[in-house]
Amino acid sequence: MRFGAGRIAELAAAVAELGARRPLVVTDRGLADLPLTARVMDVLAAGGVTAALFSDVKPNPTGGNVAAGVAALKAGGHDLVVALGGGSALDAAKAIALMATQSRPMWDFEDIGDNWKRVDTSALIPVIAIPTTAGTGSELGRSSVITHETEGRKVIVFHPRMMPNIVFMDAELTLGLPAKVTAATGMDALSHALEAYSAPTFHPMAEGVALNAMRLIKEHLPRAVADGSDIEARSQMLIASGMGCVALQKGLGAIHALAHPLGALHDAHHGLLNAVLMPYVVAFNRPAVEDKLTALARILDLPAHDGDAVIQWIVRLRDGLGIGATLGDIGLHDIDRDKVVEMALADPCAGGNPIALDTANLRGLLDRAIDGRL
Repeated sequence: MRFGAGRIAELAAAVAELGARRPLVVTDRGLADLPLTARVMDVLAAGGVTAALFSDVKPNPTGGNVAAGVAALKAGGHDLVVALGGGSALDAAKAIALMATQSRPMWDFEDIGDNWKRVDTSALIPVIAIPTTAGTGSELGRSSVITHETEGRKVIVFHPRMMPNIVFMDAELTLGLPAKVTAATGMDALSHALEAYSAPTFHPMAEGVALNAMRLIKEHLPRAVADGSDIEARSQMLIASGMGCVALQKGLGAIHALAHPLGALHDAHHGLLNAVLMPYVVAFNRPAVEDKLTALARILDLPAHDGDAVIQWIVRLRDGLGIGATLGDIGLHDIDRDKVVEMALADPCAGGNPIALDTANLRGLLDRAIDGRL
């Protein structure tokens, strides 16, 4: 971990440290032409490193994006991947690095049972991750969420060694992030920490990490949105985002179980989906996690110490960041409710919810997120 403003200057040395000579920088289409990408390429060039850029990555990366990236990596003879961007670019980059040396299709490594053991680890491509948003924390994760185009669903591809070798957390690279994107990605980080904390799995260390992540988000997300040049707030949000990703190994729940199919079917922003769904899911889970919510309210120093105080804080935070209260408010209309519920029930995250999910209660949650009934 290389944390601190300006640390990106050490990138070329990090490439050499991993014994690489020709990295492929993977980012998304929106970042490719921005100054921060040019800065990364210039830092590499100044350090004597010849790099190429691949940016054919959608906001919800697809299997086709990964295949194209693998082709570019092989064609250019690249020996390292530099993952630059938000969760989409980081997820795609990690998957490209993994798949560059595999003979089986990527879907064989879906995070189900022991599928990860199918991965050939004899010649994995190293990864340097550089997050430009404080949201998914994918730079500290061991998986990628990739959309399976033909099946119309999001697939979690997992292997322990998908975790990047080196991470640069340089808040200077997040300074140009628009307020709306800062808000949406920050709520994504909150959803990770909150669902991990609420999951019934026994993992006290992850639970402690999640609690501290939420404390940092409460303090610093509004500041980062209000003043995008606040380097301290940006830095602390990068920390909170990474902590949320570390914590989520404890489990996720209904927020993500619903967000994954909604994102796959409507190509919607994952962070916005989580932000809208969050208070409805917390209210639904409250009977099973009231003690945890009471403790969280104390740590967050809320006016009251109970589950309702946490729910109201989430609503106030979401409203204050300018995020809508319903799925329609973020552009999702004509939702196939039956299809979303069916896919949510099959999503791996569903098993981590504090209250067992079924067709009826998932339908109720989705209806509330559509109608705005908390």
